[in-house]
Amino acid sequence: TGPPQIKIVASEHAHASIFRALSILGIGQRSVERVPTDGQGRILPSKLPTLDERTVLILQAGDVHTGQFDPFDQLCPVAQAAGAWVHVDGAFGLWAAASPKYRQLTRGMQRADSWSVDAHKTLNAPYDSGVVLCRHAEALAGAMKLSGAYVPYGDKRDNMAYVPEMSRRARAIELWAILRSLGKEGVAALVDQLCGHAQTLANRLRAAGFQIHNSVPFNQIVVSANNTAATEQVLSAIWQSGECWCGPSVWKGTPVIRISVCSWRTTEDDIGRTANAFEQALREAG
Repeated sequence: TGPPQIKIVASEHAHASIFRALSILGIGQRSVERVPTDGQGRILPSKLPTLDERTVLILQAGDVHTGQFDPFDQLCPVAQAAGAWVHVDGAFGLWAAASPKYRQLTRGMQRADSWSVDAHKTLNAPYDSGVVLCRHAEALAGAMKLSGAYVPYGDKRDNMAYVPEMSRRARAIELWAILRSLGKEGVAALVDQLCGHAQTLANRLRAAGFQIHNSVPFNQIVVSANNTAATEQVLSAIWQSGECWCGPSVWKGTPVIRISVCSWRTTEDDIGRTANAFEQALREAG
């Protein structure tokens, strides 16, 4: 009650989880100023509103549709000069930093104040594996830490000082096991594999007559047929074929099919079979 008004600045294509979090926090969606983007879903630096020390600027590392990354190297210095807090929603895209081939997408991302990433996406960890990284340990602990004579803290790291819950299961063990097993080179190879498969599939679909709406910088493909009816028929046929699963969405006002290549078990043969299913579905759609 009565705190200073916080302004949230985010992409017009910010993920729905951002707005759910704001609702839970009581900040509300009316505090959000949405910034226009280019044709690929990246925030346009020239459209950034005035920022100040009461602003949280939310950027994306991997748009949920196009897989695109906001221009961190241009946006972060502006935010820092204004005293704003920069948060990067890197649910699956943050892992691009592990790959020598794709880490240029994250250039400037290290200048943010906080980052979120999902180990379920890209690394294929079990669900319930979200991770928050915060540059300012005191700020994070100050928001989460409990006080009371019955709550003793040790001289080592007390995990409950950094999360909302006082107790939780050791969810980090699955992620630790994956990282321990893959190592840096393994994570990089996994990222390269997923992105390579996405680019191969996009090329096949483009050659077959589909419209690819994004440049496929990461593992997401936004695709449509010549018209809405044909797009819907293709998606229905894909579901019935059982070759893969992809979902319907809307991009820039156009009904599309959203494809996310995200399983470590996906092979080149799987990509070929998926492309064949799309091609067959397009022929049947006329």
